[in-house]
Amino acid sequence: MPRPDPAAALRPRLPSPLQEIEDAPFARRGVRLLLKRDDLIHPDLPGNKWRKLAPNLRAAAAAGERALLTFGGAYSNHLRATAAAGRLLGFATIGVVRGDELARAPLNPSLARCAADGMRLHFIDRTRYRRKTDPDVLAGLHDRFGAFRVIPEGGSNSLAAQGCTELGRELRGAADTVAVACGTGGTLAGLAAGLAPRQRALGIPVLKGGTGAPHFLQQTVEDLQRAAFGGPRGSWHLDPRFHFGGYARSTPELDAFAAAFEARHALPVERTYVAKLLYGLTTLAEEDAFPRGTTVAAVITGTP
Repeated sequence: MPRPDPAAALRPRLPSPLQEIEDAPFARRGVRLLLKRDDLIHPDLPGNKWRKLAPNLRAAAAAGERALLTFGGAYSNHLRATAAAGRLLGFATIGVVRGDELARAPLNPSLARCAADGMRLHFIDRTRYRRKTDPDVLAGLHDRFGAFRVIPEGGSNSLAAQGCTELGRELRGAADTVAVACGTGGTLAGLAAGLAPRQRALGIPVLKGGTGAPHFLQQTVEDLQRAAFGGPRGSWHLDPRFHFGGYARSTPELDAFAAAFEARHALPVERTYVAKLLYGLTTLAEEDAFPRGTTVAAVITGTP
């Protein structure tokens, strides 16, 4: 008898809605703008968080594993989504948080939500956090917490990339270019693999790429596709110009852009990922990067 699908028990809204909006910078150049509303998939696991977590939850359930350990910063959407999944589906969850100084401070609203959902928070110093996948670090975590399934930071692994192919399939034939903001690369890797041959995927990194070229996510996405699909899949590229100083960083210009977009379309704009994505696409439209008659879809991966 097949095991029940734990992800299906969450009753996700799939396929997520596709919404066309008329925005002046695009309309002036004859470009259609669509919003792929992945933020509406599930109230506790919105957007790419659901798409990446669902196959990992299935794998854990199939293996009889009942504890999940994952990693993130103090404001990690992924930590919140994992904690919510644990509460809803009966998994124990452990969140390894970057920054041991946070252990001595009151929990911010994001971490407080994780704790309220039953996640055990474990704070480690930033040097050790950078070594979080080393065998000795993982062994120490096993000594402390017992058996668990590791889900990577941001939820991006081969299973997550496979899960995100459905996003591409839902958009087949709907747009010429499909764009998504990138943190750990898993969504872009799967999105590109799921699109039709003549479509292309565009990633807008929200982190700095370091001093070298190309952006570090180039190699990350290639590695994820190799692990998930055995090699490259789909047409994709990165535009690294729109990180605005790095993860969770902003500027008055980005804040003003997001506020104006919200006012025009009555759509709350999440600042860490979605604002940078929409700003990047608007800039590209103004640069005539999209030929007249093109349809561009922006994946809305979360809510404020």
